[in-house]
Amino acid sequence: MAERLRPIAASFVAAGPCGVAVRDRLKGLTARDELVLRRVGAYLGVLASRDLAVRCRAGLEHSAQAWAERKRELTPLSSSRWAGAITKASHDQWALARRCHLAHIRTLESGIAVIAHRLSQPIGAKGSKKAPGGYRSRREWHAKTRRLHVLTDRLQRERADYEAGRVHIVRGGKRLLNSRHHLAAAQLTEAEWRERWQAERWFLQADGESGKRYGNETIRLTPDGQVSIKLPAPLAHLANVGHGRYVLAARVRFAHRRQEWADRIDADRAVAYRIHLEVARGRWYLTASWQHQPTPIIPLQAALAGGVIGVDTNADHLAAWRLDVHGNPIGNPRRFGYDLSGGAGHRDAQVRHALTRLLHWARGCQVMAIAIEDLDFAQEATREKHGRNKRFRRLISGMPTGKLKARLTSMAQTAGISVVAVDPAYTSRWGAQHWQNPLTSRTRRTSRHDAAAVAIARRAQQHPIRRRTPPPPHDQSDRAGHRSVQAEPCAAGCEETRHRTPDHAHDAPGPDTARTRATSTPNTVRGTPVQLTFTVQERSSNDPDGRTCCYPSRCSSAPPITTSTSRTSG
Repeated sequence: MAERLRPIAASFVAAGPCGVAVRDRLKGLTARDELVLRRVGAYLGVLASRDLAVRCRAGLEHSAQAWAERKRELTPLSSSRWAGAITKASHDQWALARRCHLAHIRTLESGIAVIAHRLSQPIGAKGSKKAPGGYRSRREWHAKTRRLHVLTDRLQRERADYEAGRVHIVRGGKRLLNSRHHLAAAQLTEAEWRERWQAERWFLQADGESGKRYGNETIRLTPDGQVSIKLPAPLAHLANVGHGRYVLAARVRFAHRRQEWADRIDADRAVAYRIHLEVARGRWYLTASWQHQPTPIIPLQAALAGGVIGVDTNADHLAAWRLDVHGNPIGNPRRFGYDLSGGAGHRDAQVRHALTRLLHWARGCQVMAIAIEDLDFAQEATREKHGRNKRFRRLISGMPTGKLKARLTSMAQTAGISVVAVDPAYTSRWGAQHWQNPLTSRTRRTSRHDAAAVAIARRAQQHPIRRRTPPPPHDQSDRAGHRSVQAEPCAAGCEETRHRTPDHAHDAPGPDTARTRATSTPNTVRGTPVQLTFTVQERSSNDPDGRTCCYPSRCSSAPPITTSTSRTSG
């Protein structure tokens, strides 16, 4: 029985990001500068913690009037602009926790469904790629039964919290909080952990204001790199300039998107700033962020006008292959490796370096489109589906799907290259089945990932992935299989066996004639229809049958034949 294929979604051009963030180090800070930053951050952090607690207690009953009341209460303790930044940050953090809470509920529902399915199967039953089988032993079956009750109770509790609007937020991070109980594993002393915990709970960020000087009145950054901060009212005595402001000795020079930032502050457009300390390095950084209008999405056919590069995402490398406008692979495949071990900064740098090399190669080939799978391993990485296969779960969880796509769309937009997202269904399977062996030669070894890159690119171009295999050379009938004819992408049933229709004018059936499986016309000069006119004389009277010979050229006793031929086209 043929396998039932799931519907394949249409490819689309991914939209670029609508926000930008750049960062630079605050070099040359004096001891007084660091003291002021620490005191301002700690004071505003206490106000932010209190406001976040008020916002969480309000839950779903929060309104615009309650938001205004919170801001009025914070204004005498800081300033109107600091109060607005604190209340908005609390609201955004509550909304993020709400979305994460819903995602956690979806994960619990998925795990419960998998456990219930596996418990319903006989012990030792084999699974498939579509659904897992039963558990291996009765002991494991009993343990999973108990876990099913635990997850069910946990799901009921989480649903009740979600419906009531209750969220659980830790300012500073839950991971850092838990490391307090495992200082030896985190390789930290209590003093080092306390310093990191306090730095993460500081609040030194301000949203921009359009129409104000340089786009931000709370944390102001001038075109020459001078940074000044509007001090809260209780700390106004620390100011070193007028109007309760403190000017830092450090200068900021953005190396990335500097001209874009300069044009924005010259027009007094909103720019948000954040000052934070990396305790491990002992360095202060300033991050500038702003929103802009996203680049208009061009049509898919326009993006693919110069060909496309298909990219297959893997745990340790990107496999890429260039295809022309007709879907034919050009040149040799390319690989861009990265190492995802280590910290988050190292992993992000590795992904960014691999994408930079990919984009440089695309611009060198003058290709304006990159095709990538629209992957989401939220369901595949669940613990309950793969069970003991920890290696496979770790492999899926380690693949940078979301971060890689976000990085690629952002960097490709800057380079003027479009990113085409395609459905990942059957790309690896069909690529290995139809493209791995044909693209392998004595000098080139094609891997399964390289063939998948070809399949991804062809799906982005709306070409069929599966290739048609020719029949055996000794037989040209249909019982040996379909012929090697490539149908158009827009043809109905292009993935199926081609139905042959007669093309000869003298073989074409009439309107009342039933359809037959006649041989189609070859695409050569020999296939041009020829109109023949024969004049055949009658046999001699010695012919016992007295019939006219149907094949006079094959009859040795036939009289001479007068033949006139005329070749007509079409």
